[in-house]
Parts: sequence; C-alpha cells; structure tokens
Amino acid sequence: MSLFTRSLLRAAGRPTTFAPTTSRITPLPSLLFSRYLSDSTRAAIDKAVATSPVVLFMKGTPEFPQCGFSRASIQVLGLQGVDPKKFTAFNVLEDEELRQGIKEYSSWPTIPQLYVNKEFIGGCDILMSMHTSGELADLFEKADVLAAGEETGPETAKNPAQPTDG
Repeated sequence: MSLFTRSLLRAAGRPTTFAPTTSRITPLPSLLFSRYLSDSTRAAIDKAVATSPVVLFMKGTPEFPQCGFSRASIQVLGLQGVDPKKFTAFNVLEDEELRQGIKEYSSWPTIPQLYVNKEFIGGCDILMSMHTSGELADLFEKADVLAAGEETGPETAKNPAQPTDG
C-alpha cells in the first residue's frame, strides 16, 4: 500500500460534494464530474507532489504500467535520463479518490500527469511533444534531475594498468 493510499484511508468517511460549475465554456464531461476537492485530499496530493523532484501520477507502476500512455511516459523519462533517486510514481488505480482528485487538482482531465519541482508539466501528449522538441531535456537539466553520467568518456578514461605519455 502506497504512502498516498495510507494517507487517504486515514481520512476516509468524509462525504464527497458535487457542485455544478458556472462556466459556459467548460466541456460537458467536466460539468458531469466536477466536484470540490476536499482539503484532506488536496493536502495529501500536495504532500505526494513534494515527495520527489519528479513525480508521475500514472496507471500502474513504472515496472508494470497499466495503460499505453503511462508506459510511454515512463519510457520518455527513461530516455531523458531522469535519476530514479529523484523520481516517484503514484498508481492512481490503487485509489479512486486519488484518480479523480488529481484531475481536479491539476485541472487536467487525463492520466498520466507529470510534476517537476511541484509544478504541473502535463500529460503524455505534452511530454511527447516536449521530448521531441528538446524542451523536456532542457527542463530536466535545469531542474537537476538527471542521473549523473560518467565524468570521462571511454576515449579519455585512463586505465591505471596502462602507462601514459607524459
């Protein structure tokens, strides 16, 4: 059971409030599923987003994604070289309140959702676009979340067993 699920289970039993939205430009599905995010759920998501510099809310786990978009997002993070020590994933399939709450929290209707340094970046489509354009590499470099590479490449590495010129 995840840390997020345990926090939400402690706060279980509170009523869920549904409220219509007054915006005329909101799409119909948002009207049907709009609700106020409870303070305790918002606090749990705030805590989850702060657990690591890179946080992904996904369907399944990084080792066993449960949808193609989650799988693609994990693959992009791997291709970008995100340090596993600076990455946390939350499985929204473990907790329905998290699954619905994260959508309202970010005002983004789909999962997966990526956060970098507590800032919402986007879903799979945004990640793919940023990956293709190079923006994601820049973002991860500025956020200092990339795995440390070798200091020297193979052509400059010195083998202590071999003599050097000099």
